[in-house]
Amino acid sequence: MEIKQNILDALNVWLTPTFDKETQQAVKELMTTSPKELEESFYKDLEFGTGGMRGIMGVGNNRINKYTLGKSTQGLSDYLHIAFPNQPIKAAIAYDCRHNSDTLAKLVADVFSANGIEVYLFSELRPTPELSFAVKHLGCQCGIVLTASHNPPEYNGYKVYWEDGGQIVPPEDEKIINTIEKLNFDQIKFDANEDLIHYIDTDVDKAFIKSSIENASFNTPTAAKENLNVVFTSLHGTSITLVPETLSQAGYTNVHIVEEQRVPNGDFPTVKSPNPEEPEALAMAMELADKTNSDIVVGTDPDCDRLGVAVRNNEGQMTLLNGNQTMILMTAFLLEQWKKAGKINGKQFVGSTIVSTPMMMELATNYDVECKVGLTGFKWIAKMIKDFPELEFIGGGEESFGFMVGDAVRDKDAVAATLLICEVAAQAKAKGSSVYKELLQLYVDNGFYKEHLVSLTKKGIEGLQEISQMMVDLRENPLKEINGQRVIIVEDYQSSTAKNLLTDEETVMDIPKSNVLIYYTEDGSKICARPSGTEPKIKFYISVNAELESVEDFTEVEAILNEKIKNIIIAMQLN
Repeated sequence: MEIKQNILDALNVWLTPTFDKETQQAVKELMTTSPKELEESFYKDLEFGTGGMRGIMGVGNNRINKYTLGKSTQGLSDYLHIAFPNQPIKAAIAYDCRHNSDTLAKLVADVFSANGIEVYLFSELRPTPELSFAVKHLGCQCGIVLTASHNPPEYNGYKVYWEDGGQIVPPEDEKIINTIEKLNFDQIKFDANEDLIHYIDTDVDKAFIKSSIENASFNTPTAAKENLNVVFTSLHGTSITLVPETLSQAGYTNVHIVEEQRVPNGDFPTVKSPNPEEPEALAMAMELADKTNSDIVVGTDPDCDRLGVAVRNNEGQMTLLNGNQTMILMTAFLLEQWKKAGKINGKQFVGSTIVSTPMMMELATNYDVECKVGLTGFKWIAKMIKDFPELEFIGGGEESFGFMVGDAVRDKDAVAATLLICEVAAQAKAKGSSVYKELLQLYVDNGFYKEHLVSLTKKGIEGLQEISQMMVDLRENPLKEINGQRVIIVEDYQSSTAKNLLTDEETVMDIPKSNVLIYYTEDGSKICARPSGTEPKIKFYISVNAELESVEDFTEVEAILNEKIKNIIIAMQLN
């Protein structure tokens, strides 16, 4: 196999004494045994996406390893000294259950300390939202969490947080990336100053649990809490360190834990994918729910920032909710609680994203609260809190199973969200209702919105090119009709333009640029196309809606919406 020049250039760098002998040997082995993997490992630099930097572990500039993370940390250190001149700088670091997360976290701490930055490093694995909390709690200028969320076991990643506890956003992100890109690998300072590295855990745990309970508890009677029968699974991840204790301290004592998935394990041995979006991931929890006659199932992803929920339907069967449904339920509950407390006065908002259900807008309007909609990723919801300090943030979510309760944590947070959905369930059960019945009533009150995600995986170099071409085709030859319905508006977030296809009128959208396209049809359907920022996938988000006159009509109307979704998938050749 002929090796391309850009890959040869990268290989020659990685075979210099800048890299340790073990790394050089691994590169040489790839050259002789795995030419395809060699190309994948070196053909480009690993980039920051919507969730920071995430990739497969291994040698090479397109892999997660001590040098790619070291270079990123060195660049971040350099930028921190520029951004916060003549002041002591502090950084917090957490890590999840993945292979090498603990050693990579220590390596990041070493580089920070070698650059004179004081480090607060969790001594054991902890949830990502606790890292966001710790940044503000400890007065740090930045934070890092080593995680690849729900990706397969061979992945790891690196998320960067800023002093507000949110992930980096413009202009910091571009400035940090530019600083990193100017560096060579031989400029990384690996020699730690151990005096600057402090290990943390219990004190921050206590403060975080206390904050979670304060933010996500709403006067639920003790009897109602004790009467709620809960199944919880950590899916081999970090949530086992905090969620059971948070629920216990909040008064939820009737909690069954899926023991086979309790122990953190980066191989995730009992699931194909530790992703709560995948029904299979919660299969064991749902089996336990049937054995224990539980009311609700909650499962979290490995770094505990997202949660999957299952509840009993009107026939008493456990049924999985999607991210849009849990978001609607929790937002509606928060709005109702704020209203009851007399705290809504026109200076509050909820947050959502462009790929999430439009029902969030309807819900907020009915409570006279603003719904701010941003790009995909909770860093944009966190940015809303920073950009509008005169407004109170009630809560917000996105379709990919993430939710944020209040502003103590500036990222999606499955610790507080788990407690919140238990509050929803406990109060519903106490009044003779259920989570499922509450959801159906929300559809009657606000319109029945139903969403579906089509996710197409395209791995490797060819896959990246295929995804890119799909987006080019959708832009250059926009669909005029989908499932017999005229497309009336096309929003292109890459060019920041919205075009009305009926009038040819074009307007400029005041939102950061992103590789996203959204089609709106004349019957109110919405189809969004977006390449994933963290996985080799292109995602199509489909939203359809209809009026629901009564709960009794639900099954009939749902069948109509399901058929509409199926026909859209066929029309767009997504099956």
